[in-house]
Amino acid sequence: MARDALVQEARELLAAMENALLEIEAEGASPDAINAIFRAAHTIKGSAGLFAFDRIVGFTHIVESVLDRVRNGTQPLDEPLMALLLECSDYIAALVDAIEARREDIEPDPERRARLEDALNALLGAGAAPKAPVAVATAAPEAAGQVEVEGGESVSSDNWHLSLRFSPDVLRHGMDPMSFLRYLGTLGRIVHIVTLPDAMPPAEEFDAESCYLGFEIDFASEVDRQTIEGVFEFVREDSDIRILPPHGKVAEYISLIGALPEPAGRLGEILVKGGALTQAELEQVLAHQAAEPVPAKPIGTLLVEREVVPQAVVAAALTKQKQGEEKRAQEQKFIKVEVNKLDALIDLVGELVIAGAATNLLARKQKDPQFEEVSQALSTLVEQIRDAALTLRMVPIGEVFQRFPRVVRDISRELGKEIQLVVTGADTELDKSMVEKLSDPLMHIVRNAMDHGIESTAARVDAGKPAGGTLRLNAYHESGSIVIEVSDDGKGLDRERILKKGIERGLVQPDQVLSDSEVFRLIFEAGFSTAETVTNLSGRGVGMDVVRKNIEALRGEVEILSRAGQGTTVRIRLPLTLAIIDGFQVMVGESTFVIPLELVVECIDVGGHDTRHNIVKLRGEPLPFVRLRELFDLPPATGVRESLVVVQYGQHRAGVVVDRLMGEFQAVIKPLGLLFNQVRGISGSTILGDGRVALILDVPNLVQRASRAQAALAWQGQATSMPEQTGGNS
Repeated sequence: MARDALVQEARELLAAMENALLEIEAEGASPDAINAIFRAAHTIKGSAGLFAFDRIVGFTHIVESVLDRVRNGTQPLDEPLMALLLECSDYIAALVDAIEARREDIEPDPERRARLEDALNALLGAGAAPKAPVAVATAAPEAAGQVEVEGGESVSSDNWHLSLRFSPDVLRHGMDPMSFLRYLGTLGRIVHIVTLPDAMPPAEEFDAESCYLGFEIDFASEVDRQTIEGVFEFVREDSDIRILPPHGKVAEYISLIGALPEPAGRLGEILVKGGALTQAELEQVLAHQAAEPVPAKPIGTLLVEREVVPQAVVAAALTKQKQGEEKRAQEQKFIKVEVNKLDALIDLVGELVIAGAATNLLARKQKDPQFEEVSQALSTLVEQIRDAALTLRMVPIGEVFQRFPRVVRDISRELGKEIQLVVTGADTELDKSMVEKLSDPLMHIVRNAMDHGIESTAARVDAGKPAGGTLRLNAYHESGSIVIEVSDDGKGLDRERILKKGIERGLVQPDQVLSDSEVFRLIFEAGFSTAETVTNLSGRGVGMDVVRKNIEALRGEVEILSRAGQGTTVRIRLPLTLAIIDGFQVMVGESTFVIPLELVVECIDVGGHDTRHNIVKLRGEPLPFVRLRELFDLPPATGVRESLVVVQYGQHRAGVVVDRLMGEFQAVIKPLGLLFNQVRGISGSTILGDGRVALILDVPNLVQRASRAQAALAWQGQATSMPEQTGGNS
């Protein structure tokens, strides 16, 4: 669990680091962006240090040293350094992958690491940054990062002094106190350490999961206070962590001894033995305590009264502390949950929906008003639980979009093109299971758009376009679906070349009349390509069959819109969830079918309408339809008054002719299994309240089927009219 949490956190931090670097490259350096990069590297190093992952600690230490110089303004963040830091981010990601694979003891790429470390060390200067943190015996006050405080006498020690009293619950939270001490040792040298077991209870009261130990440490290092505080970032809130700088004030040691639970005499001996205080300094401290015991006041108030620091400094510190507490309180509003636990919850909610449907059916049969009322209340609660459970798996599609700025940057440089990425709708939410499966199809579409869609700089200038191309990623909700668009302002698809290739491969007939969308759909055929040359990136069409299969596996569809010389848009349309839907139940004979309710527009009576050629005239507009009885080869029926369910998917409408309309209900989607994966027109199944199985209709497929039938009918009409027109002319 702890390893998985570290890997997930590291990947999130690397994504933030990469985004900040790309933001700097696009908009220029800003203190916030630079600090974000530094914090990401620092936190990754700290987390890895807790688990003794030395390879990642050693490498990120050098990266952090370079970033520290950038932050201090001594190292310019120019383009070569940007490229170097991005490559370092990639290598840290490889180290994180090794940790996830439990191969952290094996260097993933020694040559790459050596090259990167040499480049980083060259920036720091010869010998300025070792490949791993090195201990130092002593540190001058200035080198130690000490800020002198006005007033009070200073002690003679050159070392930091740390008083650690970990929370009793630190072990229960998955933290090992020794891991913090080991990591502290990588930042310098632990000169002296004393373990204090004073809080240890009698044996009969001892709890093996509680921590009773305290530590007094004298520490020699060149790092600053912020770095040392960062070591204890994960336990600082619940533990008592006190850090005194080299040559600290006597007043600070007076406060330290007064605040700690151990006897003053014993603490004094420890401080003298470790070198934090001399015997004379200890006597001075104890004399101050004897003359004026430290009152039970806040440390800030005490220091102001002793004129160690001015009131303004304490006020600023309290304000910063309050901001930190507010930030932690905000962070605690969110928790991370394993995906498989959410999946288990959704499965249980699905079974609850089925049980609720059975209860409603039984209540209607019993015709007991009280039973029906209770059943209706239960259904309302089940629906609310369903909606709440489904929202737990909804995540912003920005999780997928955030990886493309780096992809666009690298590929555009490889191709020698100027390409700008514009992302909109990144906060549009969809099911997390879809997010994970969308990455590869989108990556392929983006790479194709950059390689074969957007022209070279010279070609764009010759065509009167801006020298730089634009690639757009957009997402939005429409008609109960999520739509994702990848658009470019390039040269567009060559319709004639695609059609010619389709005829050569026998996919279409030479005399067949096709719309633009039907021609463009040919590039989804396996192995279809019009590319004249092979590059590192696949040509438009190569592998697009895989894109189509992946999208259809998510019960979605993909279409292409293109205009010559203006660009191409690949539009992906997906359902919002794969688990539970509101359905509209219909019947044909004794068979029950379910249509997703969000796709149903209206229902009309077929009687009195002309239904020849499977087209009905609805409010003056032709509407193609599909008869489910014919589609699934069900037995014919007589005397049935048919109904037409009008459905809409995207911009297209069609009708579905059924025998009976049964009304709305909640449907839990069950997969059909491998045997029925290739059945067209069916996207899944569900269990009804009485235990029967109903098939869920694949509305996108039915709409496409009806539209193709209408187009074929129109083409046949044109074909039969051609000889008459020819004969008339002759």
